[in-house]
Amino acid sequence: MNFKREQAREYYLLDTDVENIFINEYMASAPGDFVKVYLFARMYAGLSEDMDNETIARQLSLQEEDVLKAWSYWEKMGVIRKIQKPDGGKFNYQVEFINLKELLYGKEPKKKKKTDDDNMKAVLSDKSVQSMFKSIERITGRIFSGAEMMEILSWINDYEAAPEIVVYAFSYCKSRGKQNIRYVAAVVKRWVSEGLRDVLAVEEYLRNTDQRHYLYRRVFKSLGFARPATEEEMKIMDRWFDGMGYTIDKVLEACGKTSGISNPNINYVNKVLTNWYEEKTGTSADGKPRQVSAASVQKYYNYLRTKAEEEAQARVKEVYEKIPEIRQVEEEMNTCRMRISKVYLSGRDDKELEVKKLQKTIDSLNREKAVLLTDNDFELDYMDVHYKCGICKDTGTNDEGGRCECYSLRTREAELWQRNSNSAEK
Repeated sequence: MNFKREQAREYYLLDTDVENIFINEYMASAPGDFVKVYLFARMYAGLSEDMDNETIARQLSLQEEDVLKAWSYWEKMGVIRKIQKPDGGKFNYQVEFINLKELLYGKEPKKKKKTDDDNMKAVLSDKSVQSMFKSIERITGRIFSGAEMMEILSWINDYEAAPEIVVYAFSYCKSRGKQNIRYVAAVVKRWVSEGLRDVLAVEEYLRNTDQRHYLYRRVFKSLGFARPATEEEMKIMDRWFDGMGYTIDKVLEACGKTSGISNPNINYVNKVLTNWYEEKTGTSADGKPRQVSAASVQKYYNYLRTKAEEEAQARVKEVYEKIPEIRQVEEEMNTCRMRISKVYLSGRDDKELEVKKLQKTIDSLNREKAVLLTDNDFELDYMDVHYKCGICKDTGTNDEGGRCECYSLRTREAELWQRNSNSAEK
């Protein structure tokens, strides 16, 4: 007796396989139209059917230029590879979808993989590592996915980084408005390569290589604060050093004026320094500058980032009011993510199976959320933060720690923005 399974003849009745790594690590932060292009083309790649950018643009109601931008974005993110055709122009290329599992974990011999798995279990059971993850989650204010946890653990295995160094790196990067895990990884790798094995060594290193971070810590130590500075406090201190031109000795002298008050704070010191500046120059500390400073550009970046995040919060509130079910769906997804983190840390034998079940639930909830949004005439990325620059997310710094390509444009905008702000205050 022979058995035969009926095959679906309509493409839209088939399934498209999308790796969960893409959903967790790449999709959430990508522009919505770029995600559409990736998924639509991925469907046709699975069918082994030819598809060109012009057709993709027409099917998705996009401009062909947007499709080309999407491929450039995904190539930069490392999830696709452009294969240039020999007789074509710049835009005549094939798109190859990269296996993200291999990209993330790499190909290793079976013997080594078993050894690595044993090492990973030993690391996960370490109390200092468990404490490290708790500290990192407090610093970042979020729960990490399983893939992110494995990435962080690889720093301990591959770089031989101490858990306290990893925690300090997250705190250090957050103080600069950079919480991208690849950026943190680069910082950890650089510190370890410099031979830094504990926090004291890192602080000494920063004292010599990162003068501004060192200045922040000197001021806070003088005021008796053990916590890191907030973004607003850093902006105030930047104004002392950049806008008013004070030295650290003069700032510490102003900090000494707080010894007679019950609650020392940055605003009190700021008032003292502002008064000294006005007395010395005869002009306001907030007067119109001849040219925009680096601190002013960063202030403009902070304004853009805050504005984008506030607008996103307003859109989320709008969606919650119109579709209350969305809030419940997101809460269930967050609960599943927390359970995934706990499963990875537990070291239980069936963790892979349990994680797959939880991830399947998250995928189902994601689809439910997408249906709720589209059925109510909302774009899939409507609740996301729409930064002015999708590369640096309005921080001015790229993933390698250098200046983003948008910095020159933002500098020109900052000068006009600062001039208008000063005019409005008069």
